[in-house]
Amino acid sequence: MGKRKKSSRKPQGKKKADPLPTVFTCLFCNHEKSVTVRMEKKLGYGTLECKVCGQKFQCGINYLSGPVDVYSEWVDAADAVAKEDNVGSGSASGMAHRSGPKQTAAGRSDDDEDDRRYEGEGIVGDDEED
Repeated sequence: MGKRKKSSRKPQGKKKADPLPTVFTCLFCNHEKSVTVRMEKKLGYGTLECKVCGQKFQCGINYLSGPVDVYSEWVDAADAVAKEDNVGSGSASGMAHRSGPKQTAAGRSDDDEDDRRYEGEGIVGDDEED
């Protein structure tokens, strides 16, 4: 047999969502609650500044962005710079591989000497009329 419904239960109100933080920990000096984020939604950018070490960061935002988004952009940018530094200080063989001269499409000439067409097996070359 089932239970009877209690008529004394009152409907629950909506739970209030906690606001997202606007104060964070600095990546560089590791002080807690030292980084503040200001959002300029009308101008379309967010700024971040550490009160202790003075580190600043600015990025573009949209109407959906929040202070957490600006902080995460800063974290991603700092990681990207750290990776560039690690790759830049890597082995010399890796650097020699990348430091070769780059040739742009505008810098190429149409001379027959510089014409580098692939003519491997199964590839039929173009017939050129003289």
